[in-house]
Amino acid sequence: MIARFRLQRFIDSGIVTLLMTVFCGTWSARAQDSTLRFGGQIPPEVDTIYERGLAWLATAQAPDGSWKGNYEGCGVTGICLMAFLASGEDPNYGHYAPTIRRAIRSIITQQDEKTGYLPNSMYHHGFGMLALSEAYGSVDESLIWQGEKPVRSIAQTLDLAIRCAATAQKKNKWGGWRYSPDATDADTSVTGAVLMGLLAARNAGMDVSDDSISTAMEFMRRSTGSDGSVAYSGGFGAMGGSMNLTAVACLVGAVSKSKGTDQYKASLKRLTDNLDTPANGNYAEYFRYYMAQALFQGDYAAWQKWNGAKVRELRDMQKDDGSFAGGSYQTGMSLLALGLNYRFLPIYER
Repeated sequence: MIARFRLQRFIDSGIVTLLMTVFCGTWSARAQDSTLRFGGQIPPEVDTIYERGLAWLATAQAPDGSWKGNYEGCGVTGICLMAFLASGEDPNYGHYAPTIRRAIRSIITQQDEKTGYLPNSMYHHGFGMLALSEAYGSVDESLIWQGEKPVRSIAQTLDLAIRCAATAQKKNKWGGWRYSPDATDADTSVTGAVLMGLLAARNAGMDVSDDSISTAMEFMRRSTGSDGSVAYSGGFGAMGGSMNLTAVACLVGAVSKSKGTDQYKASLKRLTDNLDTPANGNYAEYFRYYMAQALFQGDYAAWQKWNGAKVRELRDMQKDDGSFAGGSYQTGMSLLALGLNYRFLPIYER
């Protein structure tokens, strides 16, 4: 099943390629640019994995629009929401439009209207912001509240969430974020999640303080060693150093337009030198999600190689019912690790 929105994007990308050829000359160079942005032919295995995964997520969604399980909150709802948007599902008239609208409504209604907090942690807050930023502008908001009184718009929700992140950031000396909005310390994992939410909101046209971005990026830079390894908290050498954190730091470096820094170059090199690193343990989905985006933003050829291997890996991991590990979080993250094959989300653009 390919929704109208997905089909239109394929048509639009073809038109863009043709216009670039006519007006810009040199077919080979321009075709490569278009492929980077819009993608080429989608591997049939990706479509199959995605369609089975989305079908399972649709049936697993709770009546309130959220997804329950071992992990739940605005962040998990946002991850599952982005899985639908990432493959181009139409949020207004497509097959999964009701699923998408319920998810958006769930994130908005769960927000603390006084503080702007998207529970159940600042990790969830970051992913909730990211998801709403990606949905903003593509959804007819009058359809979200059919039969109900609107709580607030997506823009109003994002504005409150941005303010919450800024307030929380000022409470700790590190300039980043930790799990609680009242925390006085920070770690690179949560900081990366909130940064991506803020960067996506800024890309969507929301007012995000440059100081908030630069202060958080300085924390990420201080936490990155000359070899590209990244500490979990407290500055480089204190804790951590996993490839997961290197992927997070590399991604925020690329999206924040910091590719010229020594830290970014070191983190990208560490990733490209270790493409065969297995995604094991409790953070496997997290690693694949961030690795896909970091490589795509930093080294397209490396991403192509890595992506081909992950398509086969995830094909073999997917359960008969379409889920991954039987969980909503695991299924949403696994699908998003392949979402760059489609290139529909603004945050996925190079």
